[in-house]
Amino acid sequence: MTTVESGAIYTDRAAPVEERVADLLARMTREEKLAQLGSVWAFSLMDGGRYSEERAQTVLRHGLGHVTRVAGATNLKAVQVARAANAIQRFLVTRTRLGIPAIVHEEVCSGLMAREATIFPQAIGVASTWEPELNRRLADAVRAQMRAMGSHQGLSPVLDVVRDPRWGRTEETYGEDPYLVARMGVAFVRGLQGDCPAEGVIATAKHFVGYGASEGGLNWAPAHLPPRLLREVYLYPFEAAVREAGLQSVMAGYHELDGIPCHANRELLTEVLRGEWGFTGTVVSDYFAVDDLHSYHRFAEDKRQAAAAALTAGTDVELPATDAYADALARALDAGEVGEGEVDEAVARVLRHKFELGLFENPYVDETAVAVTVNAERHREVALETARRSLVLLKNEGILPLRPAAGTVALIGPNADSARHLLGDYSFAAHVESLLEARERKGLLGQTMTVPDDLEMEESTDGVPTVRDELTARLGDRVRYAHGCDVIDASRDGFGEAVAAAAAADVAVLVLGDRSGLTTRATTGESRDRSSLELPGVQEDLVRAVVATGTPVVAVLVAGRPVGGDFLHEECAAVLMAWLPGQTGARAIAEVLLGEVNPSGKLPISYPRSVGQIPVFYGHKVSGGRSHWHGDYVDSPVSPRYPFGHGLGYAPFVVENVTLDRAEVAAGDSVTVEVTVANTGDRAGEEVVQLYIRDPQASVTRPVLELKSFARVSAGPGRRTAVRFRLPTGQLGFYNRNMDYALETGHIEVHVGFSSDALTLAGTFAITGDAGRPEVRKAYTGTVSVVEVPPATARPR
Repeated sequence: MTTVESGAIYTDRAAPVEERVADLLARMTREEKLAQLGSVWAFSLMDGGRYSEERAQTVLRHGLGHVTRVAGATNLKAVQVARAANAIQRFLVTRTRLGIPAIVHEEVCSGLMAREATIFPQAIGVASTWEPELNRRLADAVRAQMRAMGSHQGLSPVLDVVRDPRWGRTEETYGEDPYLVARMGVAFVRGLQGDCPAEGVIATAKHFVGYGASEGGLNWAPAHLPPRLLREVYLYPFEAAVREAGLQSVMAGYHELDGIPCHANRELLTEVLRGEWGFTGTVVSDYFAVDDLHSYHRFAEDKRQAAAAALTAGTDVELPATDAYADALARALDAGEVGEGEVDEAVARVLRHKFELGLFENPYVDETAVAVTVNAERHREVALETARRSLVLLKNEGILPLRPAAGTVALIGPNADSARHLLGDYSFAAHVESLLEARERKGLLGQTMTVPDDLEMEESTDGVPTVRDELTARLGDRVRYAHGCDVIDASRDGFGEAVAAAAAADVAVLVLGDRSGLTTRATTGESRDRSSLELPGVQEDLVRAVVATGTPVVAVLVAGRPVGGDFLHEECAAVLMAWLPGQTGARAIAEVLLGEVNPSGKLPISYPRSVGQIPVFYGHKVSGGRSHWHGDYVDSPVSPRYPFGHGLGYAPFVVENVTLDRAEVAAGDSVTVEVTVANTGDRAGEEVVQLYIRDPQASVTRPVLELKSFARVSAGPGRRTAVRFRLPTGQLGFYNRNMDYALETGHIEVHVGFSSDALTLAGTFAITGDAGRPEVRKAYTGTVSVVEVPPATARPR
């Protein structure tokens, strides 16, 4: 039972948080402290799908730091999740000595991973909107749903910069550019954490750091990143999230950097993250990763050494269940390999979160209020708006939008009539499969993970329409459906029906691509890396067979990464990249195909022609193999199939005028770039105006282009929009030969346009000033204003 002394400071909600932390910490035993650094799977506290007091008495007797996935690792509906979370908290508050509640964490890569929760587009699609404010609204919706169910920490955003789409987790990222990743990530953190910690959810940026730069595009493989590249590209989004958005948690990566696994890398977790950036939150382990220092990396001799290495490096909390931070960490303490002070520091950070979240005052949630919050209509509207703007029209030879009188439509392909295939790898439906596979194989990720036999899982795609559903609702019996083939299987048995349907139709819509998840049935997602970017299975052959009928073909790619071979992209009349668009994705696809919505997504990652080009990204160096003697490969261009920032629409926009407000700017000041763009078409549309800079000569070589700002604009037919970018010089610095962030005098080119290879030179300005002046403070972004230009007034006769 809870035994709290009268007048204990930590129970006084009016006392400063630091005093409450210190008071509580001084009262704790070693066992209680270690418990705060650990976690437990929610299903370990369940029996027959219900909370078990008997199991809680064994597992929670000393308290607990985190509960892992009450929603995402059970089969409970939203109200049941809230009820279970309340029961766990009630035990901790009333049945443990000090009454310390737990933090409940959940996966939130594409919304809260829970039955009945809204399933948003996967992150790579969200990045394709180039609209950070939309991502903030998305995260705010996730925050509301999490809080309603009794959750307090979300394992997102993924701030990995990725330039190798072979990597299965490409879909979880915001793409290849550090600035775009930072803007989307900062917005997500602000939306999830909110304005008030007691009403917010802790955001957990991952995977710290360089995880998306893995050797061979393989999950958990080493990342080979020299210090300057690490600082300027891969650390940058995390730094922006900490300094701009007040990020409260970081998850270390599974991989290693220069021989040091990230979970044991004190330079990263303590010296850079805490010492340089002033981060005050918690570092949590990726699942099972503390023991991986021993069992996978062979960096530590045993669990005891693994626990000591992780904790002393700065890893505060072990997820998803206490393993090395239990008896092994206690033995490390006894052996003097870890100091009591280091344990106290980590425990204090966990306790600080709990006080700031308001858990001591409000550990429970209103179970009757869950139904009106989870998957509310306002959240589905955000999902739909995001899905619409995430779709990238890669190619269009005039066939789209499909005209009302287009005749019959052959709808073909493995993703045409599948709700499941619209969802990302951390959707609830996908993780259901992971837990079932873990139970069948008696393990996951090489670790012991006991999933109870009485834990029955269901696919959670009820109410999620398919592309077939949405097109049929609009076109009726003009839609002729044929499955064609499966995503990954080799059977061509459905080819005959597909070819017949295409031959008899006026247009064929092929919905192709991936199946996302973590199991062997998935073709994209965590640990589902590929050595080819062609469509999996026999889908490329299906494309050839349908194109051979002579019927015009529109390819819709529902995928987690750039996919498709030369034939598909060259021979199809239109190609629409839909990514993994979530529960409203099918509607967005149908609307774009039929012209109800103008496509406006832009690629957040360069689209390779083949794996032989990888890595291919726009911000390469001058010497990066793109401008040597012969230029191209012997057998292929060096340019990507579609460049970073590319995306077509039904309304053509042009840049009419670009100006710089000055030719010189003093270090520490800013320059203003004004752009006027016009919609020259006959329908309303949206476009993304992109601003890049180039430093033509510096003391260290610089990328040929660097994205520094962007703005989404909308305009009616014949209308103009003015965009004003304020670019602070603090954005233009880099790490010099001494690895100090510095701004050098010299010239900067400014380019503006609608993709990284369709740019107008705005002009050049010079940065002036004393080269010996104090360091210019780093800036992460400038400001943007968008104003509609009123139509010209007719001159009087």
